[in-house]
Amino acid sequence: MGDLAVGARSGHGEPEDRPDHSGQAGSAGATGHAGSDGDTPDGGGRPAKKPRSFWKELPLLIVIALVLALLIKTFLVQAFSIPSDSMQNTLQRGDRVLVDKLTPWFGAEPERGEVVVFHDPGGWLDETPEVHPNALQKFLSFIGLMPSVEEKDLIKRVIAVGGDTVECKENGPVVVNGMALDEQSFIFPGNTPCNDAPFGPIKVPEGRIWVMGDHRQDSRDSRYHQELPGDGTVSNDEVVGRAIVVAWPINRWATLPVPKTFDQPGLNAVTAMAPGALGIAGAVPIVLWRRRRARLGRPAAVTDGLS
Repeated sequence: MGDLAVGARSGHGEPEDRPDHSGQAGSAGATGHAGSDGDTPDGGGRPAKKPRSFWKELPLLIVIALVLALLIKTFLVQAFSIPSDSMQNTLQRGDRVLVDKLTPWFGAEPERGEVVVFHDPGGWLDETPEVHPNALQKFLSFIGLMPSVEEKDLIKRVIAVGGDTVECKENGPVVVNGMALDEQSFIFPGNTPCNDAPFGPIKVPEGRIWVMGDHRQDSRDSRYHQELPGDGTVSNDEVVGRAIVVAWPINRWATLPVPKTFDQPGLNAVTAMAPGALGIAGAVPIVLWRRRRARLGRPAAVTDGLS
């Protein structure tokens, strides 16, 4: 009521929001004055709120942005820097990749052909020199705005998963569940599949994966750690997530799909055998029943024209 009480008085010195003794124009004039005042759009006599200064809003915006960045890094995607040549030519040293961390939260497990980031299972990076980032680098990596240079993580391609049998003889291809992989689309030009370190056959334990670098002759992968616990395999629990895209530098932008050779029929031995096994299991009782009917001299029942 401040605008009405200030300066809007009758000739008798009384505020105009009191009843006028003459019952005439005094109060009407006050109404007209209030209605024309641009500072009282609601007609209630209260001044309109002024917007807060941008500089006062800025600290709140920064806090919100940092919280969102931390949540995204923790639950959705995280950036990682490629420190070596072990995944050439798919990934080059210095590339920044975005890793999907959301899918594993829903119980998804690594699949053959995926490029995954995983924590050092123990002993894989013992010879890597320690890095000592400054406070700013630690903070930016903590909130996900910069790849971590302190965490001991690796990036390789999944070749076999739990339950698979994998092997590679000298001058031969990598073989998974008896199926040879055609790796020419992704291994480094001029490399052999495994001549530097033939291996197998190896049965991958459930809940673990066998990984190899695309630059086979420059990758200290599962082949070189078979003396460690896990026999060179990596626990699914150590997997941070799947690398889905090369995000930096711009001229290197690319997605990281699963090569077609990992989709070939029969590669998944368990799945491929299941329908046949179920068919045999269902056929055996029928065959035994028919043989028993034949011994008793009774004709076996047939269906109405269905073969």
